[in-house]
Amino acid sequence: MKRSSHITLEDIARRLKVSRVTVSKALRGHPDISEETTARVKKVASELGYTPNIIARNLSSRRSNMIGIVVPKIAHAFFGSVIEGIYNTAFERNYETILTVSQESAERERKHLQTLVAMRVDGIIISISKETKTTDMFESIRRLGIPLLFFDRRPEPELPGFSSVLVDDRAGVFQAVEHAIKIGYRKLGFIGGDATINIGRNRLGGFEQALNDYHIPINKNWISTGGYGKDDGYLGLKNIYNTGHMPEFIFAATYPVALGIYEAAKELGLKIPDDLDLICFGDSDVGKFISPALSVIRQPTHEMGVRAVQIMLDNIASPEVTREHHVILPTQLLLRETCVEKRAQTKDSFEKVVKLKPHVGPN
Repeated sequence: MKRSSHITLEDIARRLKVSRVTVSKALRGHPDISEETTARVKKVASELGYTPNIIARNLSSRRSNMIGIVVPKIAHAFFGSVIEGIYNTAFERNYETILTVSQESAERERKHLQTLVAMRVDGIIISISKETKTTDMFESIRRLGIPLLFFDRRPEPELPGFSSVLVDDRAGVFQAVEHAIKIGYRKLGFIGGDATINIGRNRLGGFEQALNDYHIPINKNWISTGGYGKDDGYLGLKNIYNTGHMPEFIFAATYPVALGIYEAAKELGLKIPDDLDLICFGDSDVGKFISPALSVIRQPTHEMGVRAVQIMLDNIASPEVTREHHVILPTQLLLRETCVEKRAQTKDSFEKVVKLKPHVGPN
């Protein structure tokens, strides 16, 4: 008998005394083949250790039935949930996924994209790295006729001709900061993000809009941008602390940034939420176990993955037609133990100073 790695459709056909076409159709679940024959074919294929020759299948069909994924991080609750949504939806549609991780490096991102193109993927779903400044690679992939979709993070300014699935970052931050203002805070800061990427620009924009709409001065010393990781939160709070004046409330651009703030606050002897209150963008399964439990802007992560694949498969099915889809999903403010009530000043005394004017303007 041949080694199992070299078992072919012909080997199965000879064993069962049927045609190669019958075996091929049975393995694909084709309705032309009876359930009894299909079961026999799959049983023998399993016994022989048959695996399909994907390369040969791709060459004949001109489709790989594979979608490439590029993400900045893998050890991250947000990306883990989105990837699960992508994987499950793709699998249901008979597509395999190939996951690559840029580690926030533009160079690695470029290499991963080149590899995915060389592997003949049918489409690419990507959340760009914080280092990504140029768009030539994305344009090259589009010229090759390979659909590329951005999720969560995309270049700024927006590239025409590419689809995207995002959340309403600006409105989400506005809602959280508005809540902080309404319970009495007026010394507000912001940590994390990068204006060269949409989520950084829009999240900071939502923060600034809330302060402007409620006539609260923006203190630039209480804004520390630069990244989306734990170190950015840690160093950001240390930098603000070193100015000699502290805000009462900080909005963290991401969940990892908030973790860094917690760590720095502990080292500085600041108690959350007594000395410094906090809300962050994004959630984690461990969020409710942090003490005090962190209030967050929750994102529909699984739905983001599902919608990304749905749009991608639509573009793959009709490559001759350029379809540009843009989906913006809503967020939800989830209050736990932070930013529930103001500790040092009452809401009533604050409202005597600030005339509240709720409004969410355009991006």
